[in-house]
Amino acid sequence: MAARKTALVIVESPAKAKKIQGFLGSDYVVRASVGHVRDLPAKAAEVPPKLKKESWANLGVNVDNDFEPLYVVPADKKKIVRELKDLLKDADQLIVATDEDREGESIGWHLVQLLEPKVPVKRMVFSEITSDAILEALANTRKMDENLVAAQETRRVVDRLYGYTLSPLLWKKIAPKLSAGRVQSVAVRILVEREIERMKFHSGTYWDLKADLKAGQSATAGGRFEAILQTVDGRRIASGKDFDENTGRLREGAGVLLLEEGPAKELQEKLKSADWIVSKVEQKRQNRKPAPPFTTSSLQQEANRKLNMTARQTMQTAQRLYEAGHITYMRTDSVNLSGEAVSAARGRIENLYGHEYLSPSPRQYTSKTKGAQEAHEAIRPAGKKMKTADEIGVTGAEYKLYDLIWKRTMATQMAEALLRFDTVTIAVENAEFRASGRTVEFPGFFRVYVEGSDDPDAALDDRDSPLPPLSENDNLDCNSVEANPHETKPPARYTEASLVRKLESEGIGRPSTYASIIGTIQDREYVNKNGSQLVPTFKGLAVTKLLENHFPNLVDLGFTAGMEQTLDDIATGNADRLPYLQQFYSGNDGINEQVRQRESDIDPREACTLKLEGLDVDVRVGKYGPYFEKLDGESKVTASIPATVAPADINNALATRLLEEKQKGPTALGMHPDDGVPIYQLSGPFGPYLQLGEVTEENPKPKRCSIPNCFDPLNLDLQTAVALLELPRRIGKHPLTDKVVNTGIGRFGPYVLHDKVYASYDRKTHTYEFNGQTYNVLNITMDAAVEMLKNTRKRAAPEPLREIGNHPDDGATIGVFEGRYGMYVKHGRINATVPKDTDINGITVQQAVEWLEAKAAKSGGVKKSAKKKATTKKSAKKSPQRRNGLRSAVLIRCGRWNGRSRPVSSGRNSCPGRRTVRKAWSPAARAIRPKLLS
Repeated sequence: MAARKTALVIVESPAKAKKIQGFLGSDYVVRASVGHVRDLPAKAAEVPPKLKKESWANLGVNVDNDFEPLYVVPADKKKIVRELKDLLKDADQLIVATDEDREGESIGWHLVQLLEPKVPVKRMVFSEITSDAILEALANTRKMDENLVAAQETRRVVDRLYGYTLSPLLWKKIAPKLSAGRVQSVAVRILVEREIERMKFHSGTYWDLKADLKAGQSATAGGRFEAILQTVDGRRIASGKDFDENTGRLREGAGVLLLEEGPAKELQEKLKSADWIVSKVEQKRQNRKPAPPFTTSSLQQEANRKLNMTARQTMQTAQRLYEAGHITYMRTDSVNLSGEAVSAARGRIENLYGHEYLSPSPRQYTSKTKGAQEAHEAIRPAGKKMKTADEIGVTGAEYKLYDLIWKRTMATQMAEALLRFDTVTIAVENAEFRASGRTVEFPGFFRVYVEGSDDPDAALDDRDSPLPPLSENDNLDCNSVEANPHETKPPARYTEASLVRKLESEGIGRPSTYASIIGTIQDREYVNKNGSQLVPTFKGLAVTKLLENHFPNLVDLGFTAGMEQTLDDIATGNADRLPYLQQFYSGNDGINEQVRQRESDIDPREACTLKLEGLDVDVRVGKYGPYFEKLDGESKVTASIPATVAPADINNALATRLLEEKQKGPTALGMHPDDGVPIYQLSGPFGPYLQLGEVTEENPKPKRCSIPNCFDPLNLDLQTAVALLELPRRIGKHPLTDKVVNTGIGRFGPYVLHDKVYASYDRKTHTYEFNGQTYNVLNITMDAAVEMLKNTRKRAAPEPLREIGNHPDDGATIGVFEGRYGMYVKHGRINATVPKDTDINGITVQQAVEWLEAKAAKSGGVKKSAKKKATTKKSAKKSPQRRNGLRSAVLIRCGRWNGRSRPVSSGRNSCPGRRTVRKAWSPAARAIRPKLLS
């Protein structure tokens, strides 16, 4: 009797395979490809030997033969391909069930090409992993979409040609390990342009008046409100929008009154005793409609605003929710909701909030994004029940993100919110003040969800700020009038949310790639993250300058958006790949010819030199970071620019100070009263710092301390320097917990520490304002420290992006986390870096344990297997000759670095630290090694 045949279903991830296998049963075998199984060669070693001599081999694309890609199976995917081929031998059909976007179609196509099936092949697509959706998809399979495959292949080839043609040029002209990318370079340019706007910005100063008023008949606090000065003698007073950001002066023809300090304070005194009368009352009502359901882009933006999640964290968390069957597919440009989803949402709203909170009729949305055809539905809770986060049982980051998606979906089918805006004009002497209030008369969808804003100071729409009941000619009591100065602010730097919105609005890249783009520009050190701000580095400025000067079209927003549109046209069958690739790469205007012709025109020194507007010295991008360079006669003077200084914060005063400090060299402030060694003031990559004594062989790491911004490095006295070097200091015991409160200076600046909770001083000034007093790390009192700690949220332990499984030794959970420098796995106190481009959903316990053991061994710990070896007789015995040699080397090493005056015992365990023993053969020891062993 012949063995029963089964269908082989291939998906991308093991988690998805496990879930779908449960729906399909024993007639189907579901396996994961773990992402792409074939790609262009990532390194020269992957190029087949017979092709290594080809001129195009380094590109991985045969530019002489219709841009045919050279696809290879990476070493770590060969085992997976073999297993899939073996499974296919026993199958009567192959079902490709990869994701429904271009990349998923491409993965499926590569699988078919590699497996060469002799059985029927079907393409199965779905937007959610539920039993109903999977069974429906299985009943409605289709053929592979060759147009989607062509679009993805063209995108991959274009990105390879762009990066592999331009990146080597950057290595030669600026620095090694740099890279250029079709979307990456444009994203950096957007950030650089904003930074240059901030450099050119000139602030303007103006004054206004704020009055604290009370309705005459109201004796309660509720009758009080604030009003702001609007006009004087019939002329509107100047505000921030009236200033020219390039000059700091009022714009020509603004026709406004610039109120300065003197007149403002005179008016303040005059109005205190004047009569305040309501001259006009206006009311208007406004309906607010809910935002569309989430797309990939809007989910990334809102998760960044509300949950402080990076684009990468958002996509990884959404991926886990999707694979667990909790949400629909998370890579989509569509805002459409299926009829099933709309009905489910409306039924849930009526049950939870009542019929009055339902929109009068089902609400549908239309996509405004070009080429929004990648998926048929927006991101929403999967299934027909619209369960809440509590009901599906998720926790941590997954709970927060699912809750956000659930609320946004519910809001789309809820009634509009009704708001009332009250505006009151108040006449007093020759001036007019204005007060505004907002009242939510019916919350509608606000009951569930309010969209966030990129402006951190903006009030949320559902917040009431009502005025007391007022009528025309009402007399008001004035409690106080304040005269307040204001300075115009430079344009805000981009955050991840605002950058994603900018890229999408310009039609650059695909929302599904934004997370990797933002990660890449930080990995390449083109951009640093300061809080939520994306701050371009000097390296980013230099690369952008070179590309703008010599390849302007390649970083032009319109040109890049046009490339994206062409790729969309290929996906819909309205354009062919070959003419486009020929135009992009070959010919006189192609990228290859542009680089060949212009390479000799680019002077490396000029490429690494930045001449910033308003700065009298040059900024150079060097091997060890940016630095100032200035001619002093015929010689050059240089000084490192601290890593904490952003390009827009550079000015002549800072340059002069750093150059003067560098010329003077280390400054001895005096002798330490207790240690009897000099205290030096120096400047490093992270700013000015103090050092106790000199660096010697006996004292290779003298005590050092950063100088906080609240102290002037040019006027620092010995007493202050001694106090700073004695940090951290104990303030006392907390009055509520009786636990010690300390203050000191750490890696991220001055801090107050209590019970493992850190509170930071002001980031810019390194001070803290409390009860009208200004405190710093040397004079802060217990009361001020307690208040600072009270306003600091206790930092929660990081939540894993994914739990891999239990460690075989102790059963403790191994998790994958995202850190400052990328992904890592954690077990106990050991963290091990996850190799780049690793799919975290495919990491196994075995892989994680190997990484953790390697890290433990490198850090001075020992592997489990190493422990066993150490107890065997063979490893315990060593020849006397070898043992003596090791002892001698250890003695030299320890004696040199520990500065001991007497010989160190030659016993293996007497050397401080096993790590030192492993590195015992220093250059000096190696030089005399033959003598030691003779």
